[in-house]
Amino acid sequence: MLGVLSMRSNHTGFQGSVKTSASDFIVTEIDTFGRLLSESIAETLSVLGDMPAASNSCCPQSPCKPWPEPPELRRKEVLAPFDSPSRAPEEGLLPAKGSTEHLAGAAPKGGRHEAGTLDSLLDESVNELLNQFACNIKDGWDSEHDPAAHPAEFSLGPVLDKRNRADLHSAVRQKFPFLMTVTKSNEIIVKANTDYKQLCQLVSEEEAFDFLKFLDAKLENSKFSFKSDGNKEHRKTVHHFVSQKFGKLVETKSFSVTDFNGQQNVAIIVRFREKSWSRKRPAADCQEKQDVYTGFTLRKENLETLEAISYLSSELGVLPSDFSYTGIKDKKAITYQAMVVKKVTPERLKEIESTIEKKGMKVYNIHSVCQHLRLGQLKGNHFDIIVRDLKHQSNDSSADLKERISEAIENVKTKGFVNYYGPQRFGQGQNVQTDQIGLALLNEEMVKAVKLFFTPEDTDDPVNRAKRYFLQSDDAKGTLAMLPEFKVREKMLLRALNRYGLNHEGCTRGWLSIPHSMRIFYVHAYCSKIWNEATSFRFKTYGSKVVEGDLVLSEDNVDENSSLNDRVRVVTASEESANKYAIHQVVLPMVGHSIKYPNNKVEQWYQERLAKDGLQTCRFRVSALQLNTPGCYRHILKYIHNLSYHFLENNEKGIKTEEDSHLNEAKASLLLSFDLDPSCYATVCLREIMNCDL
Repeated sequence: MLGVLSMRSNHTGFQGSVKTSASDFIVTEIDTFGRLLSESIAETLSVLGDMPAASNSCCPQSPCKPWPEPPELRRKEVLAPFDSPSRAPEEGLLPAKGSTEHLAGAAPKGGRHEAGTLDSLLDESVNELLNQFACNIKDGWDSEHDPAAHPAEFSLGPVLDKRNRADLHSAVRQKFPFLMTVTKSNEIIVKANTDYKQLCQLVSEEEAFDFLKFLDAKLENSKFSFKSDGNKEHRKTVHHFVSQKFGKLVETKSFSVTDFNGQQNVAIIVRFREKSWSRKRPAADCQEKQDVYTGFTLRKENLETLEAISYLSSELGVLPSDFSYTGIKDKKAITYQAMVVKKVTPERLKEIESTIEKKGMKVYNIHSVCQHLRLGQLKGNHFDIIVRDLKHQSNDSSADLKERISEAIENVKTKGFVNYYGPQRFGQGQNVQTDQIGLALLNEEMVKAVKLFFTPEDTDDPVNRAKRYFLQSDDAKGTLAMLPEFKVREKMLLRALNRYGLNHEGCTRGWLSIPHSMRIFYVHAYCSKIWNEATSFRFKTYGSKVVEGDLVLSEDNVDENSSLNDRVRVVTASEESANKYAIHQVVLPMVGHSIKYPNNKVEQWYQERLAKDGLQTCRFRVSALQLNTPGCYRHILKYIHNLSYHFLENNEKGIKTEEDSHLNEAKASLLLSFDLDPSCYATVCLREIMNCDL
C-alpha cells in the first residue's frame, strides 16, 4: 500500500522482519497526563525478555542538578461532593505520610512518562539555568536580599511546536509552583508567581506549593483541602483570597473534619467549577448523569480494535456504538488502550474477564467514569518493537550492518519521517481494502459497498465460509445462521438486508443499521489514501523546501473561537524567500467539503485525482447514510520522541546485548523504543528508518 510513496530520508537503510509475533510489537497508550496505560513498565518489558543494561540512545541525557524534593502531597485526596451533608468523610482527610493513592496530580509510577518531565524537555544547560533562576527567586523571597539583584524573567527560548509549549508550561509550573510562564511570539518566559508569595502569607508554604500544583494539574473531579483551621476570621481571609484570585476556576467551602486524634475541626476544601456548557444545556447534562459509564484499560493480542469491541459488546449485551476509545490500535501486536463502555457497571465488566481472556483480551483498572472518550484524547503512543533477521539491503554489502542501522536511526531522528497513514488503516493484507468500500459509499453505490464488505479472505474459517456463501447465494437469512455471534456488525447489516432486500434501498438501510462510527470509518479510509498520495506528490514535486502556495498551520495570535480554516494560511512568495516557515509546519488537507487547498501544483493534483475516482463534483456528504465529511488538516512531517535502541543477539540463553562491533546477521535483532504523537503510525516510521516496505 505504501510502496509507491516517497520518503523523507535518503539513507541506505537495512532489511529485517517486523511483527514476527505479537510480542515483538507492543503498543501502549500515553494518556493526556503523559502516563503509560499498562499496569507497569515492567509488565511490558517482561514480554520482550531480559533487557540489556546498556543502550545506544538517540537522546542521551546527562545527569542534571536535582531540585530539592517538593513537599509531600498530603491533602489532595478525592473527597465527597459539595452537595453532600456539610461535613467531610468520617475518616481523616490526610492519607498516611508518603502515600500517593487517590491524590489529584500524584506522579505516576515509573516516572519516565510523567507529563512534561523537564529533564526530557530541556537541554541540560537550560535546565540548570532554570534551576538557578528558581533558586534566585526563592532566595530573594526568603531573605533580605534585594530582589532586583537578579533578573526578573528567564527565557526558555522559542518553542515552535504548540504541544511542546504546552508540555513545558505544565512541567515548569508543576516543578516550581512559585513560578509562572507566559508565551510571547512562541518564546516561553518564566517569572515569579506573586500569587504564591501572597498565599504563603496566609497558609504554610507547603500548602501553597501543593495548592498551585493542584490548580495547574486541573484533574477532573479532584478536590484540595487546606489544613484544618479553627480560626473563622482566618478562614474568611483564605476564602476571599482564593475567590478573588482563582474564582473563575474554582470554588471553596468549609467542611467539618475529624483529624487523626479524633478532634473535630474545620477545613477549607476547594474544587473546580462545573464547565459552563453544563449550565447552558441542563437537559443534556441531566441525561449524561443518568447514564452509567465504566472506564478500563484493554490489553489485546492479535485482534483489531473494532473486532475486540465486537467480542466485548456480544458478551456484555450492548451495542458496539456503546464503546468509546481514543484511537484504533494495531492487530498483530500486544496493545494497551483506554476504553469506556456505556450502560455497563464495573461489576458486570469484571464478570466476563475469564471469558474474554480466551479471545486474547484482558481488562485492567476497571472504574466508574462520568463520560465517554473522544478520538485523539491522548498524548500519544509508546512502542517497544523488535526487528528480527537484520541484514543489509540487497544492493549493499560493503558497510558494517551496525553502522548502517545507527546511521538510519540518527537520520530519521534528525530529519523526521513523512506522516503517512499506515497500511493497517486500509486493511493490510485483505482482499478488499477499506478505502475501496469508502469510495463506493461516497459514490452512493450501496450494493457494491455491501458486496465489498462481505468479500471473504482466502481462508476456510466459519466467518469467511459465511461471507463466501452470501456472495454466491444472496441469502441474508442463511448467512445470518452461519456467522458467529461476535460478528455483531455483519449480523446487523444482514438483518436489514433480509428485511428490505439486496437492492439500493435495502443496502442503504443495511448501512444505516450499523454504527455511524463504522460507516464514517470507511469514508475516512478513502480520504486517508488520497492524503497519502497527495503528500507523496508534494515531496516529489517540491522536496523539503516550503514553497509559495503551501499551507501552514499558524500558532500565532490564535483566537479560541477561530475556526481551523482561519488558522491555516497560504505561504506567500515573500515568505518563501525569507524562509519564514519550516517543513514540519506544512499541512495538507484531508478531502472534505470545508477545507482549502494549497495554491500550487498540489491543488491541481487533488482535482485530477478525485476526478479519476468520479468524485470531481462530490460534496463529501451522503445524506442517505447521514455521513458528513468536512475535512481537516494533517502535518506532512512528524518527529520521533524518546528514541532509544538496543542491538540484540538470540542465543540458547535468550536475548542479550551484542557486545561486538559487528553483528551476526543470522542472529541479530534490534529493539526500538520510542513515542509518537497521536495518529502517527510506527510502521510508517519504521519504513522510513529501514528504507524498505514492511
